[in-house]
Amino acid sequence: MKKILILALVATLGLTGAAFAQSSRSLRQASPDATFTFGVGGAAAGPSTTNNDDSCDISVAPAATLLLPYFEVETATRATDTFFTITNVSRLPQIAHVTVWTDWSFPVLDFNIFLTGYDVQPLSLYDIIVTGVIAPGSGLGGTSSTTTPGSLSGSNSSNPNFAAVTNCSGLPGTYNGSVRAATQSALTTGIYNAPGFGSSCGSTRVGSDSSTHTTATTAVGYVTVDVSSVCSTTLPTSAIYFASEILFDNTLIGDYQILNKATGSNYAGGSPMVHIRAIPEGGPAGVLLTGQQTNLPYTFYARYVNGSTSFVGTAINADRRQPLPSVFAARWIQGGPTSFNTNYRIWREGVTGPSSGTIGGVTASSCAGVAANSALTVTEIVRFDEHENPSIFNPQRDVSPVTPVTLTLPETSNPNTTATGLFPPTLTTPGDTDGWMYLNLNSGTTAGPANVALHPTIVRASQNWVIVSMTGAGSSAGLFGVDFDAAWLGNGCSGAIAVSSANQSGGPAIGPVGGVPVCPQGDPACTPGVAPYTGTNTTP
Repeated sequence: MKKILILALVATLGLTGAAFAQSSRSLRQASPDATFTFGVGGAAAGPSTTNNDDSCDISVAPAATLLLPYFEVETATRATDTFFTITNVSRLPQIAHVTVWTDWSFPVLDFNIFLTGYDVQPLSLYDIIVTGVIAPGSGLGGTSSTTTPGSLSGSNSSNPNFAAVTNCSGLPGTYNGSVRAATQSALTTGIYNAPGFGSSCGSTRVGSDSSTHTTATTAVGYVTVDVSSVCSTTLPTSAIYFASEILFDNTLIGDYQILNKATGSNYAGGSPMVHIRAIPEGGPAGVLLTGQQTNLPYTFYARYVNGSTSFVGTAINADRRQPLPSVFAARWIQGGPTSFNTNYRIWREGVTGPSSGTIGGVTASSCAGVAANSALTVTEIVRFDEHENPSIFNPQRDVSPVTPVTLTLPETSNPNTTATGLFPPTLTTPGDTDGWMYLNLNSGTTAGPANVALHPTIVRASQNWVIVSMTGAGSSAGLFGVDFDAAWLGNGCSGAIAVSSANQSGGPAIGPVGGVPVCPQGDPACTPGVAPYTGTNTTP
């Protein structure tokens, strides 16, 4: 008996050692872990694998797309500047395609950053917008990286998904003065025009005017970064961009910092950029997957992909990027002995689609069309104080007549939480100076449908992101500040959430999407779906 036990232990140790050795090899040589096949019954059966987090949950993890939801640059004095950094965490070189957008979602500038293996590239939006210098290196020529791509067979071009690197050497350096002037004008005044600039929008505005900015010379907008197979000037509003250029390797991480040295401000804040993963990851550009492109109901670029006639049937959601949520919980502090001040840096999905055709009667990303992104409807906002008291715009909602309140925000904005035209006012009793906001930012209008073949019951919600920016009185040197992401209450697969019971009788209770309490399958102490366990933790 003892001998048998010893042999069993030896066998167990042998298996453990083999497993450990295999694990060690995996750690030494990282590789994608995406096994992606659809289960019987499609989405009804749920994800068929847990590999590579086949999920709509957004986290800070290596991604195929990075989003800087809001930037601000004081172009006259550089009192405010926004920096962001792109890092390649893989051993293979990567091409990062950067697009700068106005706050009405009009692309005004794009360029490429060539990243060697494990490379990192910081960028200043003041340098880019005002001086026309992108990623200065030695002598202001090229990137700060000491290496540049060679031939496709060279070590710096060893990524098998590269289509070409002929246009990547010495990038990005500087760019044309008339383009720089038009870009700066679009981001500060909304007018995309300048002497000598050929792609002018004339007097048609493509972004907000300076009356809504911090100063008359403040530039605002947002930035996207996509891993790409080629250094090109194709914009994400073009079908070609998704049909033959973008890649799906989750290899990039990024962060940003906003520095404000203006008199009376003098603070800094920063946070990770929004990391949007490709699911499933990997594979070359320009080749559609067999069958459905992803298990996700819709994607981050759905309005440009699914809104294009180039992607129909099983080809929709060809970008495979995770969708962003629509419902958030965001902390606020306003006033008090430390003179706290809270702003929300908010990004929202616009309603305009690709650069050709119309969606819902709106002409894609034309000069005139993007005005539709200037005032996107907000479903609901509720302010809670420290005593759990909800504050809404219509506290007498159960009597008539009730004056309806329509809330709107542009694609990108930085509103203060005391803006009572947008946020419900703070309660005078008990006089708390802090609490949290329930933000249902779904606009109710989207471009690019969901995949109803896999998700027949989902109601597509518009995508959003919220950054909480807090500043307060500090030392004599200035203020202190901090930026952090608001908590999402439902992910991008949750679909549209109805107006809550705070504003509408019979509406759902405010809380995590799915409801509480929840009973997991296999728990003998409760029955899923049977009162009081009627909540669900199931993602479509």
